[in-house]
Amino acid sequence: MTLPKGHGQRPTTSGKRSFEDWWRTVPDDLKTKSRKGDEGNKPLLNQVNYVLLHLHLVGKHDAKPSHEELKDWLHSGQVDVLRMGSK
Repeated sequence: MTLPKGHGQRPTTSGKRSFEDWWRTVPDDLKTKSRKGDEGNKPLLNQVNYVLLHLHLVGKHDAKPSHEELKDWLHSGQVDVLRMGSK
């Protein structure tokens, strides 16, 4: 069986911002609206999407993370895609 190119290799993070680095650049009102009541948990992808949509709507395209940064945040566990409650 042939594995995909790069399989098993750790992605390089040089030149990419961490989620926390990017989050510091987000306006405070958007941070509050997107995370209100959930500040004690890891951010969810839906919360990040809320901020991205609002940045897009006001034309702040340069404030949005790159595709590679977003992918790195998801793959490294900096942002959760889904939160499962305990049963």
